[in-house]
Amino acid sequence: MSADRSPRRLRRLRRLRRRKDVPSARLVRATAAVGVLVLTASGCVTVHGEREVVPTATKSEAARALSDFTAAYNDADEAFDPALDADRVTGALGAINQAGLKAQRASSPTGNPNHVPLKLSDTRFVIPKKAGWPRWFLTDSDANRGNGSDRWLLVFTRATPDDVWAVAYLTVVPPDQVPALKTDKDGYAEAVSANSDEVAVRPADLSQNYANYLQQGGEVFAPGPHTSDWRTQREKSASLPGKSTQYVDQPLTSDTYAPLALRTADGGALVFFATRHFEKQTAAQGLNLNVDANVRALMTGEAKSSITLERVSNQAVLDPAKSAADRQVRFLSRIQGLTGARGE
Repeated sequence: MSADRSPRRLRRLRRLRRRKDVPSARLVRATAAVGVLVLTASGCVTVHGEREVVPTATKSEAARALSDFTAAYNDADEAFDPALDADRVTGALGAINQAGLKAQRASSPTGNPNHVPLKLSDTRFVIPKKAGWPRWFLTDSDANRGNGSDRWLLVFTRATPDDVWAVAYLTVVPPDQVPALKTDKDGYAEAVSANSDEVAVRPADLSQNYANYLQQGGEVFAPGPHTSDWRTQREKSASLPGKSTQYVDQPLTSDTYAPLALRTADGGALVFFATRHFEKQTAAQGLNLNVDANVRALMTGEAKSSITLERVSNQAVLDPAKSAADRQVRFLSRIQGLTGARGE
C-alpha cells in the first residue's frame, strides 16, 4: 500500500470531504426548512380561512348569481332544453327542473310556445356568515308568476370557489308567510348547523323524519296539506276500483341535497330539505294503466301491469327552538316534480 493510500491518509481525506459537505448539507436542510415553513404558513392560512366565520358572498356577487340564474332559466324554459340551465340548478330543484324540461321537450321539441320570461324584482339578499364550504345564500324576490304577489325564495349554493352559484331549493310563499330572520348589526344572517340541537328537530334529521311520518304518522309535523292531508289522500287512493297504489318515501341528505338552515328571529330555524318518493300503481288483471305524455317521456320499460313513478320534493319548514312551547315543525311550502318512471 502506497503512502497516499495509507489508512491515516484516507481517514483525513474523509474528514475533509465531510467538512466540505457541511455547507451543502446545511443548505439542503435550510432549504427544506424554508419549504416546510412556506407550506406550513400556507396551510395555516387555508385552515384558518376554513375555520373563520365570514359572509358567504358579497351582495354584488349574489346579485350577479341571481341574474345569471334567471337568464339561464328563461333560455331553458323557452327552448325546453335542460342543457341551457344545467349548471345553474342543482340538488332537489336541479332534479325537478331537468326532468321537467326533458319531458316537455319530448312533447314539444321546437320549444315552449307559451313561454313568458321569469322576472324577479324587489329582491332581498339574505347572506349568512359561516365557516368553510359549501357556501350558500338566500334571495327573496317578487315574481311574475302565479297570483303575482307570492315571493320566490331561492337558495344558491356552491361547493368550491371554482363552482358557479347554482340554485338547490325553490320555495314559493305569500309575503305574509316569509319568516323574520335573525341578522347581526351588519345585516348578515345566521346559518344553523345541520346537527344543531338548539331546534326541535335537527335539520339533518328532518328528511328521514318526514319519510317516516308519511309512512307511519306521528307528532313531529303540524297538521296541514303536506302532512296530515297528504297522508289521508294517500290512504284513499291506495285501493281504488281496478288499481292499487303503494308508496315508498326516502330521505335525501347527501351532497347537493344536504339541508340548509337559517336562524329565525324567534330562535328557531327556516330549514330547506329534500326527499324522494315512489308511487307504484298496479292495474287489476285485464285493465290498462293510463300513462300521460310527460310520464312516458321519462319512462323506462313498458307499463303492462304496473308503473312506478319517482318524484323528488323540496321542502321549506319552520323548525321551532328547542325551548318553544309548541315544538311541531310547520311547513311553509313543498314543491315536487316527476324525475323518473319505470313500467313493468
